Amino acid sequence: MDWNHVEQDLPRATPPRPLPHPLTFRLPAGSIDCHLHLFGDPVRYPLAADRTYDPAPVGLNEALEMHHALGASHGVLIQPSVYGYDNRLLCDSLQSCRERGLDYRGVAVVTPDISDAELERLSELGVCGVRLNLIFAGGLRWRDVVLLADRLARFKWHLECLIDVSTFRDMEARLGSLPVPVVIDHMGHLAATRGPECPGFAALCRLLKQGRTWVKLSAPYRLTTRGRLPYSDVTALVRALVAANPERVVWGSDWPHPYIGVEMPEEDTLAELMQRWLPEREMREKIFRDNPRKLYGYKAFVKSKADAAH
Repeated sequence: MDWNHVEQDLPRATPPRPLPHPLTFRLPAGSIDCHLHLFGDPVRYPLAADRTYDPAPVGLNEALEMHHALGASHGVLIQPSVYGYDNRLLCDSLQSCRERGLDYRGVAVVTPDISDAELERLSELGVCGVRLNLIFAGGLRWRDVVLLADRLARFKWHLECLIDVSTFRDMEARLGSLPVPVVIDHMGHLAATRGPECPGFAALCRLLKQGRTWVKLSAPYRLTTRGRLPYSDVTALVRALVAANPERVVWGSDWPHPYIGVEMPEEDTLAELMQRWLPEREMREKIFRDNPRKLYGYKAFVKSKADAAH
């Protein structure tokens, strides 16, 4: 793929590592990856002019290979900031999943004046949420969310927030007043050095306890001050979130880990962090499998005899 036509001098994201062979870790049967991104040919899917970085080109086939290897049965495709409001790659990928008999979901970025007909079309493709991204350039702002919220509720969508909870003012009042469920990306995206005592993080934990807010255990490399796995300074944040409400915690790979400032992790080692964070198998099954099935409306997982034996 030729990226030379991209004129802006922007940081270039590193591609993910090839899958190791053999894998050292597999997800529990029926697991769902609640957060991954796809990046296509920039000629067919133009990048937004106000983007923060140039992504590495990795698409649906690579994502499905990764999921098959790790043992994920479903995934949630998240519209990345580099495409702004242009959801064509997301929609094409969801349609391709349907044609392959795969039930994947999506989270889009939409304009506040989007038509009901377009919301209906996106719903039929598997889109079930809208993303508010206040970390990277491009996309919705808070005022847009306020305008959209009642319409999203009618379609039974949720709001997904990429925010730094340490700087998002009046978080409990603002998010708690919305008529839709709220999902917080990347454990609140605050520096791990702030710790669980950070007022914004404590507010996130209180929102979890109320039961209408969810959080993703994803992208610990975006929070850590350590350059390599196991990102031990993130452990306290993980355990505080799970303690706040284990029924409202899910997991996401954040594959292909776009635009990170640390060494690119291996997929199985990154997923295996959950064993370090959460040594109880039942809790890992809840977070990898059972909780996301409730959040995204999948049928409950029924264990086979082989699954029960493990």
